Amino acid sequence: MTAASSATGKLGALVLVSVALAASLAACAPRAPQQAAGGPTQAGAAAALSAAPQRIALARALADPAGKFFGLEVNGAPDSLGPVRDVAAAVDRSPDLLGQYVGWNTPFDAAAAARSARYGALYYMAWEPFGTTVRAIADGASDAYISGFARAVRDFGDPVALSFGHEMNGDWYPWGTTGTTAAEFVAAWRRIHDLFAKNGADNVIWVWNPNVVNPVPGVRLRPYWPGGAYVDWVGITGYFATTGPHTFGGLYGPTISQIRQFTAEPVLIAETAVETGPDEAESVRSLIAGVEDRGDVLGLIWFNYDKDGVDWTLDGRPLVRAAMAKSLAGMRLVSLYR
Repeated sequence: MTAASSATGKLGALVLVSVALAASLAACAPRAPQQAAGGPTQAGAAAALSAAPQRIALARALADPAGKFFGLEVNGAPDSLGPVRDVAAAVDRSPDLLGQYVGWNTPFDAAAAARSARYGALYYMAWEPFGTTVRAIADGASDAYISGFARAVRDFGDPVALSFGHEMNGDWYPWGTTGTTAAEFVAAWRRIHDLFAKNGADNVIWVWNPNVVNPVPGVRLRPYWPGGAYVDWVGITGYFATTGPHTFGGLYGPTISQIRQFTAEPVLIAETAVETGPDEAESVRSLIAGVEDRGDVLGLIWFNYDKDGVDWTLDGRPLVRAAMAKSLAGMRLVSLYR
């Protein structure tokens, strides 16, 4: 993270596989529906966690047109849902996507993914290749690990959104521009994707996630693009900092314009938050309005952390919390498990 900061054609090929998968999975009691302007109730949350998740197919996860994703990345979640419930209560909406950072050479957290599903949220993992190099991954050094991880994802069964090497166009991660070439990144991405396919893990939503181009204008995104056959969604990381743009168009517009030069895949604001300052409430309103107004934007994931001396949380700041609660009240959310 830096503070500055058409799936339609592919879907047709997935539908036949996914319909067969859906027909073979027994649906258990789903979670109570999310009210458009209402908040989570203790009884509803308890019922959701006591029931087995309703199984869904990949095609549905990719194509659900009924709403937007309100995602959270919260310290301790989804291994624990307590922090998620705290934020949900603060903004009076239950998230429908839960994100988790996953280190390289650690196993797939099937328990966290299942806990997300029981809560009613799509599990999203940001896979961070610390402790290795992208070149080594591209050359096959991690094939055994990747294959085992893929089999665990396959055995989980439900859709998992997966982003590898996020913000690869920046210089603040070892897999970024200072240690990795665009060609190496593409080769590693394709190798991981192909190993998942070889091991039958066809329940993955592949999310290619650059940072907004504003702080790195000299780095073009197209050379990092693995190709439409390897990506389902485009994620974008971008934060509303006090020193940067305060509107959706100003922060994300240049990046979306550049991306649209080579792909029409839908966009997810994959990591965002608003820094405390005079424009914090207006930035929140612009963020949610931008997500709602653009048909090619699937939703957002809020980075609910206090990191490096900057408080990005929703529940800890009254003005931000109030602006988010009011803005989210009218947003219809995706209801994959509901």
